Amino acid sequence: MITFDEVSVHYEDMAEPVLRDVGLTVDEGELCLVVGHTGVGKSTLLGAVNGLVPHFTGGTLYGRVTVDGRDTADHPPRELADVVGVVGQDPLDGFVTDTVEEELAYAMEQLAVPPATMRKRVEETLDLLGLADLRHRALYELSGGQQQRVAIGSVLTAHPRVLVLDEPTSALDPSAAEEVLSAVTRLVHDLGVTVLIAEHRLERVIQYADRVIHLPGGGRVVAGRPDEVFRTSSIAPPIVELGRTAGWDPLPLSIRDARRKAAPLRTRLADAPPPPARPEVPAVGPPLLTARGITVSYDRVPAVREVGLELHGGRVTALMGRNGSGKSSLLWALQGSGPRSGGTVRVTAADGGKGGDPRDLSPADARRLVGLVPQTPTDLLYLESVEQELAQADRESFTLGKDVHARAVLDRLAPGIDGATHPRDLSEGQKLALVLAIQLTAAPRVVLLDEPTRGLDYRAKTELIRVVDALAAEGRAVVISTHDVEFVARAADRVVVMAEGDIVADGPTADVIVASPVFAPQVAKILAPLPYLTVAQVAAALPDDEADS
Repeated sequence: MITFDEVSVHYEDMAEPVLRDVGLTVDEGELCLVVGHTGVGKSTLLGAVNGLVPHFTGGTLYGRVTVDGRDTADHPPRELADVVGVVGQDPLDGFVTDTVEEELAYAMEQLAVPPATMRKRVEETLDLLGLADLRHRALYELSGGQQQRVAIGSVLTAHPRVLVLDEPTSALDPSAAEEVLSAVTRLVHDLGVTVLIAEHRLERVIQYADRVIHLPGGGRVVAGRPDEVFRTSSIAPPIVELGRTAGWDPLPLSIRDARRKAAPLRTRLADAPPPPARPEVPAVGPPLLTARGITVSYDRVPAVREVGLELHGGRVTALMGRNGSGKSSLLWALQGSGPRSGGTVRVTAADGGKGGDPRDLSPADARRLVGLVPQTPTDLLYLESVEQELAQADRESFTLGKDVHARAVLDRLAPGIDGATHPRDLSEGQKLALVLAIQLTAAPRVVLLDEPTRGLDYRAKTELIRVVDALAAEGRAVVISTHDVEFVARAADRVVVMAEGDIVADGPTADVIVASPVFAPQVAKILAPLPYLTVAQVAAALPDDEADS
């Protein structure tokens, strides 16, 4: 179905090719998982499948890419639209209509699908992705996760033979992600659709993959069975890391298979309590931020309902909940620039600075109290190059420490980004890393991060945890709104869960997420009822010479 014949892609402003001499064949009805660190060329590989590379991205493509017998060099994306459906990293970039129903129908209108067939497919897709209640909603009113589902649905209605998904679950809560991936799997198994998925949250997708395409760097591509590739790959989900630690062979790829292998491991670990997943949190002092009765409404529809919250210095709080539960609305209300129809926010200042409600302060004073990285990071990027953005951040902000500047923070999160690159030309993960660097350079008293792991690989998430821990160690309060349960298990001291605008759970990380089948990380599911959250805890509890077979 898809063939890469000695394919290389080279951009003029880059010293080395993004892809180098790639030879690859993807068969009909195969689900391939494309993995690799941020910036290694996954999006370029996917873009070559439908002709976006090089017809729209520029650069030079050497070799030959064919899809269903069509050479992409001779067929631009519009001539492949009936064969290849593509969902990009940012759903807003692909929307062309105003409402959910119109967006689902648009691709079929361009392909001249009969009206009766269009209506049937729209209804099927609304049910398949849980969008029936949103059919008449404006796209801009939807949460990020809802927009992602609409973007996937708009492609599915055209019934393509090849489906290319770039970070399809990055904005979805665990339940919604499972629904989408189950729907994609049904397309593969029942209709023979060929699917390529690039995804950083491998723990969500690995069990569905027939084959893994690994980009280790340097333009190279390695393809094979998931258990073979992940045996030695530099990037792997927690279930694989646990298998490596325990010495399991073959490596399990699903929770069910891992639990079957884990009985001896659970027996060995049962004799002693697990090591702590997080460093010990210092004694709680007075709260840095106190919120009372926070209410947010849109057109008289409440998004946040009289929420009270206290944030203490030195603690990292994860804000969780399904898409549309009110997480982002709460963060913007705390930051001060978002709508707030009721309630109060009070932030204490350091070193005799000006405290109070961020909504009532000047932008400069408010930023020193509360910093927010939004769900769409490009909203904060407006200059012509990465270097200009970093320099502007250094001029306007306090640094994290005496010798730490925005460039240093960026290099820890996403190393190797050329300062001359335009911010809009970065991958989604690189854009997020840039905005994180800009905001964290100010080191405000309270740091609010809205889906900061979207588009970040495991290595970048580890660096983000280090940055967040450094902020907490300085006595700052950090709130991370996220659907990434594996990140929460490693990064958060406290978890707050929202549903329909209310806080429904609030407590230590282990107590909240282990009790929830939806939010429990892979290690917790595999080793239950033992209270383990991370692979690092297991490795610390096992003697160095122990292995499980």
